Amino acid sequence: MRIDIATLFPEMLETYLGESIVGRARKKGVFELQCHNIRDYTEDKHRRVDDTPYSERQGMLMQCEPIMNCYKAVAGERKPHVIFMSPQGKTLTQKRARELAQMDDLFILCGHYEGVDQRILDRIVDEEISVGDYVLTGGELPALVLVDCVVRMLEGTLSQTDCYEDESHYNALLEYPQYTRPEVWEGEKVPEVLLSGDHAKIAAWRREQQIINTWKKRPELLEKASLTHDDLAIIHKLNKGEIG
Repeated sequence: MRIDIATLFPEMLETYLGESIVGRARKKGVFELQCHNIRDYTEDKHRRVDDTPYSERQGMLMQCEPIMNCYKAVAGERKPHVIFMSPQGKTLTQKRARELAQMDDLFILCGHYEGVDQRILDRIVDEEISVGDYVLTGGELPALVLVDCVVRMLEGTLSQTDCYEDESHYNALLEYPQYTRPEVWEGEKVPEVLLSGDHAKIAAWRREQQIINTWKKRPELLEKASLTHDDLAIIHKLNKGEIG
């Protein structure tokens, strides 16, 4: 996969993208990523990339020309899937991240100030993505969230696919509780089933705990999940107060 990010603050992004799991995957060549400074593509001698909007509103708006110049220089003859990080976009989900992880070429545009001239959005953007119903000062933090979410599902990033397949939201359920050593901490013991070595019982316990955890914290997610008869039986008991 190739990812290009157009931004006014490439150094901010590079600091994160060179570290931890994402940084190691990048160094291994699991994916290719380049950050591009939009200011490098302006024709203004003062490297200006914004101007006042045609309205009564305060603030500055990013101009079309520097962004288009950046896009053309980076994409060339390619046609990457262009994403604009925006609070007006559809909220990022694990499902959408999985779909994006199947693509070969992403171009992420980070806005700033009061946003971006609508004409550039109409011309090159394929979709707008939000990381939540709130407004940030720029698209850089949302872009990092998106890249992290997508890259960790690429083959070779994590040691095993179940590292993310068991996680919250992958299958519309929240993750089960996890424990590590010591076996007993301040009088509280790790659940006995996890010490049993019985993989079938452990799998059943984990599934039950996923159902319970989701029912308690995010019950609306259960409507999207693929539930078995055993899962429904657990929910029935939860609703009756028999477990949990």
